[in-house]
Order: sequence, then C-alpha cells, then structure tokens
Amino acid sequence: MLDSVIAVVRKVAQEEIMPRYLQVARGFKPDGSFCSEADLIAQEVLLRELQKIYPCAQLGEEMPEQVQREQWTVGDAGLWSVDPIDGTSNFLNGLPYFAISVALMQQGKSVLGVVYNPITNEMFYAKKGCGAYLNGKLLPINQHVPNLSGAIAHIDLKRLDRKLLKKIAENPPYASQRSYGASALEWCYTAAGYFDLYLHGEQKPWDYAAGCLILEEAGGHMCGIDQDNYWAGLPWQRSVIASLDQALFIQWRDWVRAQL
Repeated sequence: MLDSVIAVVRKVAQEEIMPRYLQVARGFKPDGSFCSEADLIAQEVLLRELQKIYPCAQLGEEMPEQVQREQWTVGDAGLWSVDPIDGTSNFLNGLPYFAISVALMQQGKSVLGVVYNPITNEMFYAKKGCGAYLNGKLLPINQHVPNLSGAIAHIDLKRLDRKLLKKIAENPPYASQRSYGASALEWCYTAAGYFDLYLHGEQKPWDYAAGCLILEEAGGHMCGIDQDNYWAGLPWQRSVIASLDQALFIQWRDWVRAQL
C-alpha cells in the first residue's frame, strides 16, 4: 500500500501541481486563507486514486468544514487525510517550500504517511512500526545537538500564547529560529534532524497526520503544549512541542511550559 500511495503522490505532483506552479490565480477560502485551482484539482485526483488503493472515509483540506467533520466522525476504521498543497501561499508566490501530504488514519491515529516536496524531490514516508525514510534513506539524517543553546527551532508564531511569544522574542533559549509556512514539511524536517526543535500552537488533521507519524517513526518525541499525551488534544486544534532527541525534547517542553 505504501508504494502505491507514493506513486499516486508523485504522479499528482508531476501532472496536476507542478504544471500549475506560478500559473494559477490565488483565491480565498471563507476563513481568509489561500486556495487555488491547483489545490482543488490535486485534491480531487488524490482522493479518487487513494480510494482505489484502500476504500474508506476521506478528509481533505479543501472540503467544506461540515463535510470534514462528518468524514472524521465516520473514519474510525480508516480515513485518508489529505492536504493537496501544504503551503499554498508559498506555492502561489513561487517559494519552493510546499508539499503534498497524505496519511491513512485508524482510530484517530496515523498508520501510514507520505509527504512530498516536488521542488526538491524530497519524498518522506513512514508506516507504523517500520521506520521513517527520505528517498529510501532511513531517518534521521543529521545528528542532534545536546542542548537548547545550540539548537535550531522551527516555530509557527501565529497561534501561540502572548506571554510565550514575548519570551521567544525577548530571550529565546535556542541559537536560531525559522518559520517557513508548511506544517507537513516542518514535521519531516524535524524528523530528518534539519530542525532540532518544533513548536506549533494549533494544527488540523491534514497538517499533522502524515508528519507526526514520520517524526514518531524516526524516533522523535512530541506532546501538546497543555498535555503530555499528544493525541489527547482536540483533533481540530492540536498543538505540538517536538524534538528528535529525548533529552532535548524534555528541555524544550519544560522551557515552553515555564513561560505560560
């Protein structure tokens, strides 16, 4: 099944997404976020082809919210969670940091995940209990740093507590910070060891479904901002504190929570 999903993802990227790169007009969804013809067509093709691989409920970012919640409710036995273009604003502006994200979830947790950046040809993938890979190479790739002071952090600032934001701005505990705007890749880059630390205040299933499994299978560690059990958070508003290395994860988690 994993090989079939990888093949579908690669084909959709080549045939539906990249021919529209810098060629489509931007549109807006009711919540004000970007959308494009490429998102809609890619989602349609992905969901159709995934249904052939494993027939079950389907959740796509570009679906109406009511349909999304209905699909989540009926998807316990199996649910495809799809973001056709994670990082649509990057895609529309010509920034080479976006991806297709596909996950199969069961009982609300991910059992298979694929994330593909067609610009860099980075294909991240994992199956529950089988490790995580980038283009056939076992993750992680980079060695971790031993402490916060030398770490590179990827932090999405938009949905964090104001007190925490103030501390991050005034006295961050790490060496350097990034924010690139594609959640699925953020998870994968943490799994690879490109980022040492990860923090996001609120994600929806298509933001985390594939990436969290890839990080977990790479040996990484994660929790919510408010709870140690990552999966205990609300599925539509799931926060994350994460790191590849356990000792660094504990330092990072404790620092974040101490600022709240």
